[in-house]
Amino acid sequence: MTSTEQTHSTTAGGGSDRRRWFALAIVMTAAFMDLVDVTIVNIAIPSIQREEGASFSQIQWITAGYALAFAAGLITGGRLGDIHGRKRVFLVGIGGFTVASALCGLAVNPEMLVAARFLQGGMAALMVPQVLSIVHATFPAHERGKVFGLFGAVVGLGAVSGPLLGALLTEWNLFGWGWRSIFLINLPVGVAGLILGGRFITESRAPRALKLDLVGVALVTLGLLMLLYPLIRGRELGWPVWGYVSMAGALVVLAALVAYERRKSARDGSPLVELSLFRVKSFAAGIAVQTVFGVGLGVFFLVWTLYMQVGLGWSPLKAGLTGVPFSIAVSVAAGMSVQKLVPRFGRKVLQAGALVMAAGVLLHIWESAHFGLAVTPWQMALPLVVMGVGMGLIVAPLTDAILSEVPREHAGSASGLINTVQQMGNALGLGLVSVVFFGTISEHLRPEQVGPAFADAFRNALGWVAVVMGAIFLLMFALPKRPAQHLEGEQPVEQKEPALV
Repeated sequence: MTSTEQTHSTTAGGGSDRRRWFALAIVMTAAFMDLVDVTIVNIAIPSIQREEGASFSQIQWITAGYALAFAAGLITGGRLGDIHGRKRVFLVGIGGFTVASALCGLAVNPEMLVAARFLQGGMAALMVPQVLSIVHATFPAHERGKVFGLFGAVVGLGAVSGPLLGALLTEWNLFGWGWRSIFLINLPVGVAGLILGGRFITESRAPRALKLDLVGVALVTLGLLMLLYPLIRGRELGWPVWGYVSMAGALVVLAALVAYERRKSARDGSPLVELSLFRVKSFAAGIAVQTVFGVGLGVFFLVWTLYMQVGLGWSPLKAGLTGVPFSIAVSVAAGMSVQKLVPRFGRKVLQAGALVMAAGVLLHIWESAHFGLAVTPWQMALPLVVMGVGMGLIVAPLTDAILSEVPREHAGSASGLINTVQQMGNALGLGLVSVVFFGTISEHLRPEQVGPAFADAFRNALGWVAVVMGAIFLLMFALPKRPAQHLEGEQPVEQKEPALV
């Protein structure tokens, strides 16, 4: 919400003060639930594959479907909140997210689980954009710094606890639910959020909100599906000709999107994508960085989980605990990056992050080859910490670097677009897993061949991740050397929730 928007909220003291802190706890819990649900599912993927007989393409869709639906709906979800009220849309989102979580947990086959994950991602796209908008409308300017600090802590906690929570729930096998508990755990949280949110959140809206661009959303979704579906199914189907036609057609659809958005911008000023932003060099380069970064993360996290649990035969709990040093390193490096390093060294910090992360990936490849299937979590900790430090140096200051030269009147649109393209990159990366990981694994493996085959595929996929980090390093030369300094008394551009995998 920009400074010109008017809201219908009250921020007086007394009883309303208690209400707004209750409201903060509710929306923060919803944000935490979304973040955990993004990361928690990776740990459970091998169990889902083993118990439900899911194919390689189906386990890709379980993760990519959520990311695709989330990405396609983020901007529209934000605008629906501006038009119809953030509280109302938030409650619809958290209610739908809870129902979708129940459907995921009760899925009778992989196809139902994939469909429920699409629904869950779509509901998250309604819920998540309202979180910071509600905070912005509920708290006065002088308190927002403290509140956004709390939000950052919640983001960090979600990143650290998601994989570990998923491992514990899968390992404990609560009520005999197995992997289903990672989705069913959302039900009591969602119901409580729905009831308490209806009571304590104050309604707010932007009276001059932009109109919806449903055609734009449809074109984006169609283009991505035409690109992702052949990538994910192509290997199983023997790479049919229609797959290549579909991928080529995706480029035509995305070109049609650009042409439509240009006409819509001239007609009513409310396009899904504000194309004028791409005339800003730093923004265009930053969007490219964010997209490519999402691709790299989408590839890494899925193949890393499969490597540990299927290739090395580790339990979900052992795999989850192995990832804790990575998450802690990301959180610590992110805090240092924003508070101490970027103000002094500027863009060089982000570029160093890309190189450090690439070094961690290469170290991971070397360790996998050197120790083979006997590698231990303690040996794996070093490359993961190096990777985590590199990622932390990038993720925290990247949004500021991208937005630094964007006109303030387009800050909201730019911020939403940043989150959208990272999710789209993530979905594309998950689609590419079929090529860079599963593409090197034979369909018919004897038990003794599984470990070596998955280890080889893991190293091949990480080689591509290292290349992605190198590309990001080069793209970052187009970012501004120094972050923009906000004028005294001026509030920083509101940032949307960072999308973690």
